[in-house]
Amino acid sequence: MKHGFVLLMTLLSIQQLHAQEKIETDRPDQTETPVLTPVKYFQVEVGFNKENKGNDYRLLHPTALLKYGINKKLELRLEATAATDNFKSGTNSIKMNGLEPIEIGTKIALLEEKGLRPKTSLIAHVGLPPLGSKIYRTPHLSPSFRFTMQNTISSTVAIGYNVGAEWDGFSATPTWLYTIAPGFNLGEKWYTYVEAFGFIAKYQKPQHSVDAGIAYFVNNDLKLDVSAGLGLSSEALDNYIAVGFSFRLPLY
Repeated sequence: MKHGFVLLMTLLSIQQLHAQEKIETDRPDQTETPVLTPVKYFQVEVGFNKENKGNDYRLLHPTALLKYGINKKLELRLEATAATDNFKSGTNSIKMNGLEPIEIGTKIALLEEKGLRPKTSLIAHVGLPPLGSKIYRTPHLSPSFRFTMQNTISSTVAIGYNVGAEWDGFSATPTWLYTIAPGFNLGEKWYTYVEAFGFIAKYQKPQHSVDAGIAYFVNNDLKLDVSAGLGLSSEALDNYIAVGFSFRLPLY
């Protein structure tokens, strides 16, 4: 109860902030934004997910992405995920839970949008095995990178897309990823998107999925969201659902 009260008071206090631009977040879609956290702002993006595959399911409770704007070209990032996995094998059920290896990284602004050239940034992370629960530790570091791009179509429509790769900490073979997500501003307070995304690895069948979501801006510094997705290929998740919130605070 105490922690819930502190969280509620924090969210309510954010309504007193008056940033000029709306908060830009990497959630709820899989397509991460090329926009950096404002200089000397601390930003938190939190989500709760349920992912289903056959009789198995995974809970993420929560995922938390912490970001800090160093300058107009550089953002520091830390991502932590608490997970619970439930597997069924015949009449037996297996459950494990803990903290996945914490990831640290950065986002670097590369190009501003000009004509057909998209606004472009590079995100790079590395998962650190010692900073996680023993059950989820990997024998090696798990790096990842992605180029995040966005083209503005009009004052209410933009298209974001990412390409990149990630390593799981077990194999030296990367998994390549892609995303594309048209986004739509619905008035001053609402935002929605549809998205296609996938993962492609050598010797494995590709995972292709679609999802959609909607977000509400309480104010320029506080955003609430809900999203859901479906797998299109046999290797992808059957479906998932997620809810979350994001906020930022000036640290000056």
